[in-house]
Amino acid sequence: MNRWLILADDLTGAADCGIVFARHGRETVVTWGDEVAIAEVVSVDLDSRRYPAAQAAARHAAAQAALRREGVRLYKKIDSTLRGQPAAELAAQLAALRCVDKRAPLAICAPAFPATGRLTIGGRVMVNGVPLEETPLWAREHSYANASLPDILASAGLSCAVIDVDAIRAGIDAVATRMRDAERAGTDAVVCDATEIAHLDVVARASLTLADAVWVGSAGLAAALAAVEAPAQPAAPVRPGDGAVLVVVGSVAEASRRQAADVIEGGLVTHVAITPDILFAGTGTPGWEEAVRALGTAAASGKPVLVEIAHEASPDLRRGAELAGRLAELVEVAIPKIAALFATGGETACALLSRLGVTGIRLLDEAEPGVPLGVTLGARRVPVITKAGAFGDALTLRRCLAKLGL
Repeated sequence: MNRWLILADDLTGAADCGIVFARHGRETVVTWGDEVAIAEVVSVDLDSRRYPAAQAAARHAAAQAALRREGVRLYKKIDSTLRGQPAAELAAQLAALRCVDKRAPLAICAPAFPATGRLTIGGRVMVNGVPLEETPLWAREHSYANASLPDILASAGLSCAVIDVDAIRAGIDAVATRMRDAERAGTDAVVCDATEIAHLDVVARASLTLADAVWVGSAGLAAALAAVEAPAQPAAPVRPGDGAVLVVVGSVAEASRRQAADVIEGGLVTHVAITPDILFAGTGTPGWEEAVRALGTAAASGKPVLVEIAHEASPDLRRGAELAGRLAELVEVAIPKIAALFATGGETACALLSRLGVTGIRLLDEAEPGVPLGVTLGARRVPVITKAGAFGDALTLRRCLAKLGL
């Protein structure tokens, strides 16, 4: 079986892409920062989503140069709703490969994740049957003029061909022929449509016949590749130890807010909401000290503690990383002993785990598609579930708590 290096632009993406390999019996680790673990599958959070195109591209090219090894397959994890700077990052990575290998491998681009409602039709991204450009996700945060992958790749100087749904339905051999034709023509990338999981299976099987490639997608394509290489295996149950079970909702996505409301209204958690103003005011201020006391009291309640950044009508997404760091600082002071952790939002999860001395996650299971469960590495060893903010339905958080036996 192949070894894989996954380069991702945030922590939840690195984890939801890596877990699909773990589910197929592969030793898989998510890591970030300077310490990169060694495993069959290593998924690295490069924390690039919040950066402008040039900086994001530089981070990915540098990581690729430092971490890529001969014989290790390269997977570029991108957001299924095209947040961040995936085109600039890919262009920089292919340019760097071209300098080393004289010719860059073909990029196989398939961002669809049908299990979460994200599809690609005619090279365009759809979410639950709606064009991505018409969704609240796009209104809140987008980097490109539209959600057409050929246009997006062209904006970074990359040529591409689209393998549409009809071509995918023609089967593995037909798709592999289209991919090899693109290779011979010197095309940088092929964009592959997918409206169901079976389409991604065709893309995976066809692309694995190539001598080399760079795979570009979400956890959907990664799952298809992992399934081709090995059958799925059952995971052992993971249970919290002593201390408070902490649920941190740092994402402003509507899905995460609905999930939090469900467990709060159901009485499954003790809820503490903290405003951005309190977090930015910092330690020693009255609001901060009151939040520390509220969290300490909640941790003693016996229920999981749900810490939520209070909703703002117009949140400043540019300060997301700073806000996540402040929240992590507050939690560390208020709840020194954590039995298990659930975190939604990549910046929030990374900030909190780093603050707690965690350097990585050994992935073990999926709470549900795209929502990985693992055990932390570093100064603390506790079960952890991470979730991208926009993933899941209203009951996702409830099911994740049940996965932990709560």
